[in-house]
Amino acid sequence: MRFTEIETFRALMRGSSTRKAAALLHVTQPAISQSLKRLEAQAGMLLFQRTGGRLVPTPEARALWIEVERVFIGMDAIEHRVRSLRDFGVSQLELSCFPAYGLGFMPRALARLKAHRGASPWPQVSLQVLSSKDVRDRVAMGISDFGLMADELSLEGIDHSTFSRFPGVVVMPEGHALARFKTIKPEQLAEAPFLSLNPEDPSHQRLEAALAPYGVALRVLVQTPYAASVCEMSLRGLGVGLVNPITALDYAERGLVVRRFSIDVSFTCLLALPAGKVLSATARDFISLMRLQLVEDEKRLQRYLR
Repeated sequence: MRFTEIETFRALMRGSSTRKAAALLHVTQPAISQSLKRLEAQAGMLLFQRTGGRLVPTPEARALWIEVERVFIGMDAIEHRVRSLRDFGVSQLELSCFPAYGLGFMPRALARLKAHRGASPWPQVSLQVLSSKDVRDRVAMGISDFGLMADELSLEGIDHSTFSRFPGVVVMPEGHALARFKTIKPEQLAEAPFLSLNPEDPSHQRLEAALAPYGVALRVLVQTPYAASVCEMSLRGLGVGLVNPITALDYAERGLVVRRFSIDVSFTCLLALPAGKVLSATARDFISLMRLQLVEDEKRLQRYLR
């Protein structure tokens, strides 16, 4: 039994004549008659009584119609789902992000996504702010669609690319003695209590290596794994620190002073993807919007790096 015969049956049930059925399906009346003949032959029973130019459904036809309608309701749902996937993609985003970008940057990027979608359906979004290790593990297991993480771990089991790489910036409280300088030199870091990232952090190790030729020893007051904590403590007058400028941007708007560092101590953010997995259209669109947000953040940052 072919689908065209089922379509013919449905059109006849709705139209009660070959003329109306032909109009519904945009075919000729003889085509409808031939299709009905094949259907009744395959079914082995009469489905319509021919009465005065009309086709009157038999009880068997009415029983069959119930099942046919269920099939077409399912087909309509499939067509609707296809259109939705074409226009909006999979309506779910599972995101993992390390704290440097998860506390400020990702909320800004999600706000951009909200504005971008307008009246379109909003996807179900989960944003988990985790350590880079946990980000990597969730991406590797396929729990997250993608993640942002630091460059401090083995990347085995995931696909990855560089999302951003920036030279670190020196942060300090408003009115600090170093705030009058546009660029901070290595030896000046030794003049104030230093708020340090943990020793195992790659950016801290790069800082130590960069300072070694200058013979500079930092006066570490506090160690922390999070750049956001460095910024918060600096904002409250505890000392100075060197952080990713994207993290510093959130606090610069609250009064934290941000200055360039004379040597390049880079902070790298990686885009981590499940190995071999094709991203949904929603995920691809959001990554594009994240890149636009990154460009905007860079422009805003320049206002504070005077």
